[in-house]
Amino acid sequence: MLKRLHAVAAAAVLTLATYAAATGLREGHPATYTVQRGDTLWSIAARFLDRPWLWPEIWQANPQIENPHRLFPGDVISLAYLEGRATPVVQATRDGPAPRAEDAIPTVPLAEVEGLLRDSSVVEDIDGLPYVVALEGDRLRGAEGQIAYVRGLEGVAIGGTVRIVRPAFVFRLPAAARRNNIIPDSLDHRGDITYRDWSSTWGQAFGAGGETLGIELTRQALGRVTQVQGEVSLVLLVDGPADVRAGDRVLTGPAPAWDAHFLPQPPASIPAQSRVLAVADASLAAGPNSVVALSVGSRDGIRNGMVFSTWRPGTSTPDTVAQRNPFAAATDRVQLPDEFTGRVMVFRSFDRVSYALVMEAIRPVSVDDHLKHPDAVQ
Repeated sequence: MLKRLHAVAAAAVLTLATYAAATGLREGHPATYTVQRGDTLWSIAARFLDRPWLWPEIWQANPQIENPHRLFPGDVISLAYLEGRATPVVQATRDGPAPRAEDAIPTVPLAEVEGLLRDSSVVEDIDGLPYVVALEGDRLRGAEGQIAYVRGLEGVAIGGTVRIVRPAFVFRLPAAARRNNIIPDSLDHRGDITYRDWSSTWGQAFGAGGETLGIELTRQALGRVTQVQGEVSLVLLVDGPADVRAGDRVLTGPAPAWDAHFLPQPPASIPAQSRVLAVADASLAAGPNSVVALSVGSRDGIRNGMVFSTWRPGTSTPDTVAQRNPFAAATDRVQLPDEFTGRVMVFRSFDRVSYALVMEAIRPVSVDDHLKHPDAVQ
């Protein structure tokens, strides 16, 4: 009987150890944790798991709680075994009145991405969009309280609100995956490719010759239509984080909605040519809490919350040890392995491009880093 008990106990320990290894339960994880203001879903998942992207595997939504997939300050998170389950789950309990929906903690630090969520979008093409043709008083730059003259803005009622955006950057895949072929593809006021100053929003993208994935638009201002004269509409600039100039495009309708609440998760598959396209703020490399653009989007099955590991492609180097003759060394090359740089989480996706936040990095995450499964080891 004693031997049987020992065997059962050993099997239970083995089951828990196997599960802990599979899900990556963090050593020393708390039995309970009370959600605090300033927490994110990622930071809470990281308290329990070595691999926070596996959170959905242990999260047990509590049907007693409205919006069971959202957490609020004061919620108590507990790791426990439920009857009939051999593996532990995480549940949330809540006391007191129902919290306000706007108080739910976000998945990622909103302070790092809120401006991008509000002011940036990606479209496939800008041809045919209405555009600012001139500004009041022949000004070169327009600001709040001034009039912009817009051509092509038919069908918008007087008093209607429009968004004035600037084509800032074109995202491309490379014709050949070579880091030394990276060229900034910035756009001038006509939407043509040109070079521009390095204080622009995005820093680098792949050079021309490959597939065009989209054009980034940055919001310059909001406007209100005050008058229509033939093909030209008068738009009063009513709110703007930046100046307006000739060539800025005009969008009608409400801004696309975005959601700050989603579950971290690994991708089911990763398309070929998946890589980092650009780094925000004109940087050449990104660290934790930096924003990067990825060459995959909703058409590839990418959803908010998906986590990727980033890898710097290994180079091919001549073996100058085995070959003393430089010409012989040039033909005797060794392919070096890819180098892990960090992990990123998608927080907003468009058709063929996504924005992601760098969640962790042991090296700078750079343009042309390749995307792999977050558990990849090579």
